[in-house]
Amino acid sequence: MNRPMLALLSLAAIPCAMAAVAEPPGISAALRAPDGEQADFVLQAQGVQIYACKPRANDAYAYQWTFVAPEAALTESGVSVGHHGAGPSWESTSDRSSVKGAVKQRQDGGAGNIPWLLLAGTPAEGAGKFAGVTSIQRVATKGGVEPAGGCDASKEGQEVRVPYTADYYFYKRR
Repeated sequence: MNRPMLALLSLAAIPCAMAAVAEPPGISAALRAPDGEQADFVLQAQGVQIYACKPRANDAYAYQWTFVAPEAALTESGVSVGHHGAGPSWESTSDRSSVKGAVKQRQDGGAGNIPWLLLAGTPAEGAGKFAGVTSIQRVATKGGVEPAGGCDASKEGQEVRVPYTADYYFYKRR
């Protein structure tokens, strides 16, 4: 192939590489990121939602499973890129940048699945992948719901790790 043709093909590929990530399918209007933000990248999470058996706040003799934290590996196109944990927080293993989230909206994730979420993002550290993240969506959840029963005084303090998967969409200002 001659040089001018190769250069033309290279230039034609640039818009594809720079195209924004499409909004996830099936989200409600309430779960949409604010105007002026666009999806920058998507990470897949595979891990657990951790629950502990604790007394109910309004009845010390009744017990319930209480959410403690997520713990998941993050991948992008099948490659390990980070970790998701308490806070909630997301951290890159390559550049150590991170972002924390605060839940703004919820959407039912379907029977047996944790809810879909819209979170406000606050970049915590670093100038890498998570720098500038303003919103995060958790969608396409599978599993992760609290155990159905078996939480009583004899199990107080015990933790249960429930497997889950989800897609996380990370938004930045345009």
